[in-house]
Amino acid sequence: MGKTPDFDLCVVIDDDEDILTAARLLLRGQFAEVLVERAPDQAIAALGGRLPDVVLLDANFARGATDAAEGLAWLEKLLALDPEMVVVMITAHAGVNVAVEAMKRGATDFVSKPWSNERLLATVRTAAALRRSRRSVATERARVAAVAEPAGGAHPLIGDAPAMARIHSLIARAAPTQANVLILGENGTGKELVARALHHQSLRADQPMVTVDLGAIATELIDSELFGHVKGAFTDARADRIGRIQAADGGTLFLDEIGNLPLHLQPKLLTVLEQRQVTPVGANRPVPVDIRVIAATNMTPETMRDDRQFRQDLLFRLNTVEIELPSLRDRREDVPALVDHFLDLYARRYNRPVPQVSAAARAALVAHDWPGNVRALRHAIERAVILAGDAPLTPEDFPLTARGARIAPEAIVAPPVQDMNLDRVERRLVEAALKKHGYNISSAATELGLSRAALYRRMEKHGL
Repeated sequence: MGKTPDFDLCVVIDDDEDILTAARLLLRGQFAEVLVERAPDQAIAALGGRLPDVVLLDANFARGATDAAEGLAWLEKLLALDPEMVVVMITAHAGVNVAVEAMKRGATDFVSKPWSNERLLATVRTAAALRRSRRSVATERARVAAVAEPAGGAHPLIGDAPAMARIHSLIARAAPTQANVLILGENGTGKELVARALHHQSLRADQPMVTVDLGAIATELIDSELFGHVKGAFTDARADRIGRIQAADGGTLFLDEIGNLPLHLQPKLLTVLEQRQVTPVGANRPVPVDIRVIAATNMTPETMRDDRQFRQDLLFRLNTVEIELPSLRDRREDVPALVDHFLDLYARRYNRPVPQVSAAARAALVAHDWPGNVRALRHAIERAVILAGDAPLTPEDFPLTARGARIAPEAIVAPPVQDMNLDRVERRLVEAALKKHGYNISSAATELGLSRAALYRRMEKHGL
């Protein structure tokens, strides 16, 4: 059984029948189809809208012509049909000037007649691989764009407390620069919102912002997810795939939960930041990238500066600007505005009237410590809106503890011995660990003996 061709379609356009025959015989093992035509307009008609992997285009068609005017004109027409088309010009042996002009106008490469078969094969394979890479980037960017923004847009970064005024000022000053930014803060403080604000106020705002949650990706998949891979790099690598770094080319790469990046991959990310190029898994050649990196973590600054936890040379590259977000308990004056925002948001989402909130309930919401920060407040408001009746909401309509304080470890109630249902026991243990550690995912996962990704899966399973 013959080898499956690596590429789909090659088009060869030349007015010399011998050239067409030689090219078709040489290239048919590399492509599922080699389409040969004597004139460019005939080739375009034969394609019928299909997009070839590579086009070999002769520089001259008219008898006796040597100025390549016709070939260059058709090059521009082909690129007008598809700006990402990969075109290799066929020139006369002494046509170096023509080749240079063709590449200035968008040709990918050139080959001279009479050609070396090895040279032609290498040139065409490289050109076809470039086309595949461009398609992969376009596909990945389209996929990223489809999920980059939540439906209805991200929640705004709300807050006028002094602690938040400083954050707004830092964003306004850092965003227009190309500086990498490290965002620190507890879970639920709005690190992703800050990252999006930095991107939208930057010079890269019209380019993609690609988000990678390193806490939700299995450790063994992070390498391929970030850096990409080539076909055959490992068992399931059936095709080339660009990584998130390459997908963010020209835009912003947001590395959420950067503290979960394994130590053995940290030098590889450092190389990307220093050399502005990425090497996919299994590849021999690096690919240049132009990215701005915004990273976030719930690790404390002291933990980040422990070289047993995180490489200090990488930290130096990431925290050109460092933004540390305050907890909600440290900006209680912002709670009323946040409450009103989420009441309006969820009333519209669930097609319900905006419920009234009693003065006692507002006071209790402000007094609460909110160990899960803004995220926990948002969930509490959503639940209250869903269950609201006609009467104003009272403190009892919100899941608040007696003084709004965190639950002490000794106060956690263990699952009753008589309840042997595994799902219920698991839910209560996960919930207890989260409350014990103030919804710090890393700490709760450590106590439960789970990875962060595994804990996230269980939280999703049990609606936590």
